[in-house]
Amino acid sequence: MDVLNRVPVREQEPAVRAKNFEEVCYGYNEEEAMAEAARCIGCKNAQCVKGCPVSIDIPGFIAHVKKGEFAEAFQVISKSSALPAVCGRVCPQETQCEGKCIRGIKGDPVSIGKLERFVADWAREHGIKPEPAAEKNGKKVAVIGSGPSGLTCAGDLAKMGYDVTIFEALHETGGVLVYGIPEFRLPKDGVVKKEIENVKSLGVKIETDVVVGKSVTIDELMEEEGFSAVFIGSGAGLPKFMGIPGENANGVFSANEYLTRSNLMKAYKEGSNTPIMVGKKVAVVGGGNVAMDAARTALRLGAETHIVYRRSEEELPARVEEVHHAKEEGIIFDLLTNPTEILEDEKGWVKGMKCVKMELGEPDASGRRRPVEIPGSEFVMDVDAVIMSLGTSPNPLISSTTKGLDTNKWKCIVADEANGQTTKTGVYAGGDAVTGAATVILAMGAGKAAAKGIDEYLKGLN
Repeated sequence: MDVLNRVPVREQEPAVRAKNFEEVCYGYNEEEAMAEAARCIGCKNAQCVKGCPVSIDIPGFIAHVKKGEFAEAFQVISKSSALPAVCGRVCPQETQCEGKCIRGIKGDPVSIGKLERFVADWAREHGIKPEPAAEKNGKKVAVIGSGPSGLTCAGDLAKMGYDVTIFEALHETGGVLVYGIPEFRLPKDGVVKKEIENVKSLGVKIETDVVVGKSVTIDELMEEEGFSAVFIGSGAGLPKFMGIPGENANGVFSANEYLTRSNLMKAYKEGSNTPIMVGKKVAVVGGGNVAMDAARTALRLGAETHIVYRRSEEELPARVEEVHHAKEEGIIFDLLTNPTEILEDEKGWVKGMKCVKMELGEPDASGRRRPVEIPGSEFVMDVDAVIMSLGTSPNPLISSTTKGLDTNKWKCIVADEANGQTTKTGVYAGGDAVTGAATVILAMGAGKAAAKGIDEYLKGLN
């Protein structure tokens, strides 16, 4: 057996997948999973667990996979994670658990993410569910938002015996998992909906089309509806723009809107009632995972697609795997390039984008080298659609309708990282509503910490 190299994972061919929305990665089968699990040396003081924001017992679940005990492996993961099939697909394992794996010092780290995905998928196919609480304690907790932080918080509280109701603003549950991440990375029916069903199987109730701050306020939930505590996991759905001339032209989108049309409203499907701009040549401005998602979606809709990013490839914030997949599929990377103006035709539609070439100067506060314009390097990119992927901030609706809930200068809710407690008694928050746009797993970690904080708070009231 080759202990240095990980068992490769099967994927769709780039030329084929660039024209469909089916999942790129096929994952492991039983034989491959057991072979990969056998590479784990079962460290006693496991560094991988320290790298996991939800502290999954990684050596514990992998030990079961080695022996072919997949149901037992699933129950080990379920103690810590409400969304293993999601995390196995979208977590940045290379900088977290796998980044700390001792095997990786010499050779490849163990494919922890692909093993987690395998176990979750196997459990789903065999009808295995997480174990619910033995008894209820009669206390009601409201969770706002059914994204990763809300689902995690709700699942953990339900396992502790609380009566939990999630309030979701959209008509579909899942938050960023359904509106933000494309099908080819995270299938909705086969994966996301089944994970949400697992959370519901713990006794969690979900009400959709409830916009907290409009349909009902947090104060009303606590004072009139009998909820003892509230968790805010409302995410960060407010897109940012550059503030350059021409940004209001027809054919300029936020990545948020573009992806929501495709992922949530299924605009990519023939016969969908939701329109989506299918450009001939599309520029996606930004370099994160969301930019890769938007670019790979535009490509699948038939556009020549460019990623325009003002730093070099080393500084791209997106996962290495996402950049690799985008390149394989034929996306063009225009790096060290910054837009300065969007040009429009006489009818107000995008006809091009003025850009300037950049070079990297001294490091800025983030430690990354600051991009500096190269004088006289201006040029025009001939594009007919521009997708801005510059991050998002929280919608101020909840904070503006809740007395005593402090926010910072970025409109993010102020909350204690250790337990999610906000400046309002009984109200907790976590995920992108607190941090601004971040990763699924960090939001889950915040939901987990808040569930523990809420439990300690409510037990302290007795």
